[in-house]
Amino acid sequence: MNWSSRLPIVNSWRQNIQTAPVMVVEDSVSLRVLVFGLILMGIVAVDIAADTKFSFWAVPLSVVGGIWSYCYRRSPNIPVKFCIAIGMLMALGAFFGRVLGELNDTRLALAELLIQLQILHSFDMPRRKDLGYSIVIGLILLGVAATLSQTLAFAPVLLLFLAIALPTLVLNYRSQIGLDESKVKREKAKESQLKSYLLFYFLLFTLIVGLGLGIFAVLPRFPGYQLRTFPVSSPIEVKGSFTGRSIINPGYVRQSNAENQGNGTENSQNGQPGKINDSFYYGFNSQMNQNLRGSMTSKVVMRVRSQVEGFWRVLAFDRYTGKGWEISRNDDVTTLKRSPWSYQIYLSPPPTTAKTREVVQTYTVVADLPNLIPAMSYPKEIYFPTPIIAVDQENGLRSPVALAEDLTYTVISEVPYRDRTLLGKATTNYPKNITKYYLQIPPEIASKVRKLTEEILANYNRNNVSKVSKTLDATYEKVLYLAQYLKQNYSIPQNPFEFPYLGDKEDLVEAFLFKYKGGYPDHFSTVLTVMLRSIGIPARLVAGFGSGEFNPFTGMYVVRNTDAYAMTEVYFPKYGWFTFDPIPNHPLIPPSVEDSQTFSVLRQFWNWVAGWLPSPVTGFFNTFFGTIFSWIFKAIAWFFALFAQGWLGVLTGLTLGTTIAFFGWLGWVQWRKWLKSRWLSKLPPMERLYQQMLQWTSTQGLGKHPSQTPLEYVQVSYQHHLPATAQVIDEISQAYVSWRYGGQTPNLQQLRQKWQEIKKSHKR
Repeated sequence: MNWSSRLPIVNSWRQNIQTAPVMVVEDSVSLRVLVFGLILMGIVAVDIAADTKFSFWAVPLSVVGGIWSYCYRRSPNIPVKFCIAIGMLMALGAFFGRVLGELNDTRLALAELLIQLQILHSFDMPRRKDLGYSIVIGLILLGVAATLSQTLAFAPVLLLFLAIALPTLVLNYRSQIGLDESKVKREKAKESQLKSYLLFYFLLFTLIVGLGLGIFAVLPRFPGYQLRTFPVSSPIEVKGSFTGRSIINPGYVRQSNAENQGNGTENSQNGQPGKINDSFYYGFNSQMNQNLRGSMTSKVVMRVRSQVEGFWRVLAFDRYTGKGWEISRNDDVTTLKRSPWSYQIYLSPPPTTAKTREVVQTYTVVADLPNLIPAMSYPKEIYFPTPIIAVDQENGLRSPVALAEDLTYTVISEVPYRDRTLLGKATTNYPKNITKYYLQIPPEIASKVRKLTEEILANYNRNNVSKVSKTLDATYEKVLYLAQYLKQNYSIPQNPFEFPYLGDKEDLVEAFLFKYKGGYPDHFSTVLTVMLRSIGIPARLVAGFGSGEFNPFTGMYVVRNTDAYAMTEVYFPKYGWFTFDPIPNHPLIPPSVEDSQTFSVLRQFWNWVAGWLPSPVTGFFNTFFGTIFSWIFKAIAWFFALFAQGWLGVLTGLTLGTTIAFFGWLGWVQWRKWLKSRWLSKLPPMERLYQQMLQWTSTQGLGKHPSQTPLEYVQVSYQHHLPATAQVIDEISQAYVSWRYGGQTPNLQQLRQKWQEIKKSHKR
């Protein structure tokens, strides 16, 4: 033992131990309580956002650990530290094991690891630095919960976290500068001071919340995703072979009668009367019977996070049956498998020459849905939890399992821009595979519908909706006009059963156009599709979900089962399929990609606010701000257009830009001067003189550092200024210190006189 003690390494270790600084223990109970409040808020936030149960065991263990660490904060706790180290290694091993099973979304696994580490860490937190680690863990947990949250239930926890964080930071800073807590309590025991600090805290809290909401609203949303790892549920095993030919709709499965799926009730076979299921949209199947009556009970079915607002397309129909639609090539599907190492499945690129934009959408299913996968048009990649999916001939995506609650998947679509000029120039040279399937119409009504359609188009100038003198030569303009014509000349019955059931020999389109002068919402799309086919324009019926209600706080579209409806898709050679919505009270052109969507959240936030305001108020704000923003955008566009007008335009633009920048800088300088003068006018006379002196000395090249005391600054000023100037600075600083900390009344008139003399001498 004596020999080993003389080894150099042992001597060095002893010296380091002896010279090591003594561990400073944090004794503040209030700081510890607030820190644990932040941690508990982080754990609760994860539970609310991810629908987990971490709080049941993490909260009580954290409280026990916090009490233990405070009681034994001055003890070495060597055995406890060994146990903590072993527990952390076990938690790390469990984390890696879970990550290997959830390679595509590790957020929840990370949150569980942090919670486990924090519980272990809570048993050994003697120092303020240890509390700082816990603050960071609580903040990370809140961030993870924010990425997982899809509802406003997360908002109250966020506000509570902020309310606790503000005093926590204050106490942490006081502890860092060594301010004794008991002394602070004695100094601030007066009730008036307590009220003023509570008022200041409330104003600060309100300011931070308002500033955060403002930044969130105006923050630009740029089109590209920088991360290419998207949220996907845990892998789902598929038992048996999957052909993709069957559609599983949980709302239409009847006992021992599975053949009637998609048609409402047991007696609602294709074309026969029946009642609509009150929870599931009747059109999500291989057959769509529009001779059903009734309505659905509204409920949320999914939440969508998308870069742009859109129509969540589910499936399309190509064959009209007289009372509905069917997919004629339902058995002709293509199955696609993904790599065992990835969730990514590639699909065929969109057959279009139009300009496209990549749109990423993440879907979270809230209620059971059919095995049809909603997505924006022209999906090119899908991240789905099953190892295989299917694609039908109408570009609909099918899953081997029904979409169950809490299932999450991501789709990347290559959505084409809707250029009215280009589409108006599209030819009518349709491929054979298009004319073969998308011009079908029952011969019994073909001539009658075609005659009416041609009459409507021929009378365009008399019934001119747009009041523009031009002819309907382009296919795109014909479709727009017919859709608008149906909106304005046909109506939707108020009572779900007001439009009677159709007889065996009656046709839906014929009854809509010539007998009842209207029908239900999906009937409008059916009629438009058949009318277009009657004049040789390929069209099909597409069913899906509308964009839903946008929540500006969560950034997600809340989609309900009642948002499901059908539209018309029209084919344009070289450009592909584009949708048109003839349903009254719907926009004629469904929401899709646009060039100016960088500040789309601000626009959607205003639409959400405007929904709560009276119409006159909304109209006034729309007119007022719309005019202002239109002027601003026009001015910006005109300025940038100068640089495309040759050397003269470039020179003009640079000159104008420099002039604007100069006047902007000049205005900013004057604004700061005004703020400083306003601030000085509110100060006591002695402090005002002292601050004026500091501002003047800073312009002379010797500003006062925030860490310097007034007397330390005086010592430095003797080395920088002339003796006479330094002497005046010394007198003013001494008078300020005596007034500020000693309560003495200074001779302000004499000090001002000396100060003015010094300023005049420097001007000369």
